[in-house]
Amino acid sequence: MPTDFVNACARDTGSLWSAVTPEGPACPALSGSVQADAVVIGAGFTGLSTALNLRKAGVDVVVVEAAEPGWGASGRNNGQVIPTLSRPDPDDIEKRHGEAGERFVHLLRDCAATLFDTVREHRIQAEAEQTGWVQPVHSPGRIAIAERRVRQWSKRGAPVELLDAGQVRAMVGSQAWHGGFWNRTGGHINPLALARGLARVAIEAGARIHAHTPALHYARREGRWVVRTPSGEVRARALVLATNTYTGEFAPALAPAIAREVVPVLSWQMASQPLSDSVRATVIPGRQALSDTHGELIFARFDARNRLITGGAILLPFDRADRLKTAVAARIERLWPQIGPVRFDHLWNGYVGMTPDFMPRFHRLGTDAWAWAGCNGRAVGLSVALGGEFAKAVCGVPERELALPFTEPQPLPMHGIVRRVAPLMLLRYRRMDRKEI
Repeated sequence: MPTDFVNACARDTGSLWSAVTPEGPACPALSGSVQADAVVIGAGFTGLSTALNLRKAGVDVVVVEAAEPGWGASGRNNGQVIPTLSRPDPDDIEKRHGEAGERFVHLLRDCAATLFDTVREHRIQAEAEQTGWVQPVHSPGRIAIAERRVRQWSKRGAPVELLDAGQVRAMVGSQAWHGGFWNRTGGHINPLALARGLARVAIEAGARIHAHTPALHYARREGRWVVRTPSGEVRARALVLATNTYTGEFAPALAPAIAREVVPVLSWQMASQPLSDSVRATVIPGRQALSDTHGELIFARFDARNRLITGGAILLPFDRADRLKTAVAARIERLWPQIGPVRFDHLWNGYVGMTPDFMPRFHRLGTDAWAWAGCNGRAVGLSVALGGEFAKAVCGVPERELALPFTEPQPLPMHGIVRRVAPLMLLRYRRMDRKEI
């Protein structure tokens, strides 16, 4: 049965993206037994990108989705397109995963460009702006973080730049930061519009997408993968599990080992009322995506209507919406006093899938079957790029050529307890944020 969070989100009316995005294509629920060459579980960015790339290769594919395309994390996030992980840098990834790590670093380096190229190729109306991503540093000592990232990503051919305090001040319109890291390929999109657009072009290319069709169980029988749903089943040669943070939310028995290696953490997003053109021209005037070095992350970007899209975290579970609006408004007014009083008229949330080392997890589920989970807040660009890799896997590309560093699932001990206490990490982040490095 769905969790309380899933039930609550089904009634969510606060999302800006839901309010401004046209309805997606019709995706009827599955009824009966169907055959395909490949079955994809989950119609988020990864599942939809996988389906689209498979259709480009002429592969017959069926997608089953518990809710609707983009309903989960893919349609609930801030929409920042960031071509890095949140913590591990290229040297860390390659040291851990060797040649597969090198291939993954190249995929990560190019993932934002892959997303924006996909939007342009298929003319997806997703409010896409490839204006770059900037990571300002919030203390003088943390310029070492930006220097390290520029050094490592430059070595891998990424279009990155180290910014001093004056350059960051000019770029973001605030004196709050001390320099930073800039990647020119990043930017931002309307994530729900991207998901619905990917669904549309995948269907037009011949993919079959079934909404309101949760996968309850999968198993390999007589050389085929069989995915069971409430009112039918899909039989296919290959399988891709692309449910990420929501793997255990609709059907706890679907892939429990994968569900328990990721900790779902609630992330809140909010949208201000539209700012005037004169004020907006002084706040991130180049319209870059911004997320800084705080553990309690400060992030912001504009949408197509000059709304400032930001968000935050809240610890205690009472009056969360009002308390969060008040706290984030005070933060924005401190960072950008030229804005004046800030009002938020959209507030929504969704899960971010966290892992202890901030690395995503990639798994082989058996012959011709693969999965991944653990976005750690950096999955918008990465998820779209991963769809291409999973499509290659389905099409028989050897593992030694895939940008997927596979590991065995490692469920977290006492996962239920860890999940309940995870919000308390906010206290640790706040303490660390106050310390210089």
